[in-house]
Amino acid sequence: MSTYFKNKKVLVAGGTGMIGIPLVQLLQEQGAEVRVASMDDSSRCPEGAEFMKVDMTSEDNCIKACKGMDQVFNLLGVKASPATAKNKPASHFVTNMLLQINLMEAARKCDVEGMLFTSSVGVYPPAQVLKEDDVWEGFPSPNDWYGGWAKRMGELQMEGYRKEYDWEKLTVVRPTNVYGPWDCFYGEHAMVVPSLIRRATESDGELMVWGDGSPKRDFILARDVADGMIQVAEKNPAEPINLGSGNARSIKDLVEIVVECVNPDLELKWDVDKPAGDMLRCMDTTRAESYGIFAKTSLEDGVKETVEWFKTQGVNTCGVHNAYEER
Repeated sequence: MSTYFKNKKVLVAGGTGMIGIPLVQLLQEQGAEVRVASMDDSSRCPEGAEFMKVDMTSEDNCIKACKGMDQVFNLLGVKASPATAKNKPASHFVTNMLLQINLMEAARKCDVEGMLFTSSVGVYPPAQVLKEDDVWEGFPSPNDWYGGWAKRMGELQMEGYRKEYDWEKLTVVRPTNVYGPWDCFYGEHAMVVPSLIRRATESDGELMVWGDGSPKRDFILARDVADGMIQVAEKNPAEPINLGSGNARSIKDLVEIVVECVNPDLELKWDVDKPAGDMLRCMDTTRAESYGIFAKTSLEDGVKETVEWFKTQGVNTCGVHNAYEER
């Protein structure tokens, strides 16, 4: 295990989320002194970390959180379903912009040595294989329009600060479809993996899934994303890094894995009249692998771990705060 962050003071903004929690834990294992800034309930903060319940859309609050820090990991962002992004586009866009602009400016003013910005797969134009250098070859998908553009602006902000202020330790990661313990399993913000796990767990014997299961997606366990973030921050590449498995799996594979983990006796039905989405979306992970960064957990093992966590803890955990809901 690396000791790069040993005795360093690290702020994890958004450290109570699905990726933030394992990130905090991995940093603590290295010996880092971790501060978590979030609007979530303090019960989601990993034990041993300093917790600040604070609205990070305010620059003053961001400065308070950044004071004395050596490294900042920015995991802040709006978690929104396609319906939410469509119905509240201004709130979605503006909240993301405030979170990233104010935190980076605060980190600069506080002379933070290094900062990592968590971008998104949503920055990419529609394509089957997503390569880092292809982002500006087109526009984000209509489904990711406002969130995708906001994250692109965050990446441009990092680039501008690197040039104007000679701030060398600025890094960007673009995670793909992330899942795992502490995900959002309920409500309109639940994505495909947690939604399937919850519905299969609550099913009375039948599970209906949209489409025919043929589309393929790239899934990665949150802990593997957190591990990749730490390696990117340490190795400090001056270019964005995709964080994914690099191995697209069909929705049919995913559903069958979930059913096997939850209840093999479930009757699986496909509603082929419903839309299935793009046939293939997969991260190109060549660049990450050139830095020695790999996803370590198979989809089978990751789903099994997530199902076991949900059955024992997920039903009773508090939800994640979304700042845009107050706008």
